[in-house]
Amino acid sequence: MLPTFSACCSELVSRWETFVGSKGLCELDVWPELQNFTGDVISRTAFGSSFEEGRRIFHLQSEQAELLIQAFQYLVIPGYRFLPTRNNRRAKAIDREVRRLLRLIIEKRERAIEKGDCNTNDLLGLLLESNLNQDHGKSTNLRMSTEEVLEECKLFYFAGSETTSVLLTWTMVLLSMHQSWQVRAREEVTMILNEVLRLYSPAIILTRRTYKTMKLGGITYPEGVSFILPIIFIHHDPIYWGEDAHEFNPERFAGGVSKASKDQVAFFPFGWGPRVCIGQSFAMLEAKMGLSMILQHFEFELSPSYSHAPYTVITLHPQYGAHVILHKL
Repeated sequence: MLPTFSACCSELVSRWETFVGSKGLCELDVWPELQNFTGDVISRTAFGSSFEEGRRIFHLQSEQAELLIQAFQYLVIPGYRFLPTRNNRRAKAIDREVRRLLRLIIEKRERAIEKGDCNTNDLLGLLLESNLNQDHGKSTNLRMSTEEVLEECKLFYFAGSETTSVLLTWTMVLLSMHQSWQVRAREEVTMILNEVLRLYSPAIILTRRTYKTMKLGGITYPEGVSFILPIIFIHHDPIYWGEDAHEFNPERFAGGVSKASKDQVAFFPFGWGPRVCIGQSFAMLEAKMGLSMILQHFEFELSPSYSHAPYTVITLHPQYGAHVILHKL
């Protein structure tokens, strides 16, 4: 998928060079720009040749998420039902349309794979090829239904684009605040990205639920107890990170993640253990390539119109955008 990442990065840089033009600089809100960039990446890597149809799904899902957020319905509440408001009716209509579009893409790809008329190098192709192999092996108990494939694509789409755009946006904001690190970032981006993930983790909490009676830390919990793991608090805790826990200091990761804090498990932006985010490598490779290509072509500083206001909209967004001034190198 690296050639796809590269192509999308090149298109982003070319568009920004056009904005900069002959003046050599311009003011730009990079938040929607980076959302479109990661949406383009996920469209191409999830659906391959059908990425234009994928873009339509991406924009619909983005609209749906905003509607649900406005109604505070992203919280998982047992027994919760949608109220028949205008926004909720629109959100449900979008969900039906997304499912219809995905079902059409899936059925079209299934027919092509059966005829041997397409490759399977994207997410959808891999899922459907796996199903086909299960059919041939007669192991139908492992076969995914069309609805399951559809839900996997929806989740990969949202999680795969949203988190990376958030990471890149806060990285550009912090590098604008600490411009001396822009030069160093051209040599080493990994520890900078890790420090941004620590300070501005896209997901600020993780939730888990006991599926049976179990004992944790000397306390016995029955089945069905929900736990919240406060990523943002642990990532900012001086006990684990020292007195400069609230400061931007990428050098704390110079020796790797395991030596960055007093407890290795204190850093978990992608979760931890057997349920660690399956897209972690995908997101980090995309972010490294995107940031590296941006830094090769531009310097940037915060615009006077920028207002620092992180707020949680499922993930950690810049409430008033991320306005920077780009300078062509």
